[in-house]
Amino acid sequence: MSATLLAVALSLVSAVAYAAAAVAQERLAARTAGAGAGLWRLLGTGAWWWSVGLNASAALLHVAALKYGPLTLVQPLGALTLVAAVPLGARIAGRRVSSGEWRGTALTLAGLGAILVTASGPAPDDTLALPEALGVAGATAALIGVLSRRGAKPGLRHATASGVASGVASALTQTVTVAATDRSGPLLSVQVIVVALLVAAFAAGGLLLSQTAYRGGLGAPLAMVTLSNPLAAAVIGVSLLGERLQGGVAGLVLAAGGAALAGRGVLLLTRTTSAPPSASPADVVPLPAIPTQPDPEPLALRAS
Repeated sequence: MSATLLAVALSLVSAVAYAAAAVAQERLAARTAGAGAGLWRLLGTGAWWWSVGLNASAALLHVAALKYGPLTLVQPLGALTLVAAVPLGARIAGRRVSSGEWRGTALTLAGLGAILVTASGPAPDDTLALPEALGVAGATAALIGVLSRRGAKPGLRHATASGVASGVASALTQTVTVAATDRSGPLLSVQVIVVALLVAAFAAGGLLLSQTAYRGGLGAPLAMVTLSNPLAAAVIGVSLLGERLQGGVAGLVLAAGGAALAGRGVLLLTRTTSAPPSASPADVVPLPAIPTQPDPEPLALRAS
């Protein structure tokens, strides 16, 4: 199996694991939205640790994919998390996937296919220097601080911040993976240790930000995470790691068309609302009868 196919396979399994984690987080957020659940309350919840385990498994698969494929290939496949989360969330909610959701899924897959044709480059061999990694971390932390400030509609802003944090964590993870396995230097160099700590910080921050974002539902926040994640990683890959799209001008046109299709698909998935399943007769609890007061007029007649 070629390095590109291996990266795609690992990314697909990672996307499914991320989708299961997103559904678990959304259900937990829905249960605790009115309870003022903070970090310490989440740490005592089994469902939270279940979602953390799923995210950790997905992250390990993602790390392996980044070893064999460039950021411009691996990160767009993260959009499949949304595609997998839609039917999974519908099944758990006890409803059918709507026609709009199926159309959104098909368009997203078609767009991703077009992007993958242009993003199928060689395995990565470049890494971020330590000053570059620190600069990226500082700029990202400032952007996350702006996005996660208090204000109206925190869900979408927190989702965007989560996607940016996860995308930067992926870019830094690629640096750690390549630097630690190319055997050109010590395994635990200062670069590897510092960047690994940054990866842990941004990965944990992205997880907590997404938990906050899912209080507003699954579709729109997950779509924002899905879009901002590869965008942040692609900016780093193209500007600092020397990654390029394949095919020249034709490749750029194909990638732009694929991005438009995928964007349309994500928009359809975002607009779809999840209607609650209809209650069965067995689920209907009869209300107790309310006692009525006697008519005052007969009482008045008897008194006279």
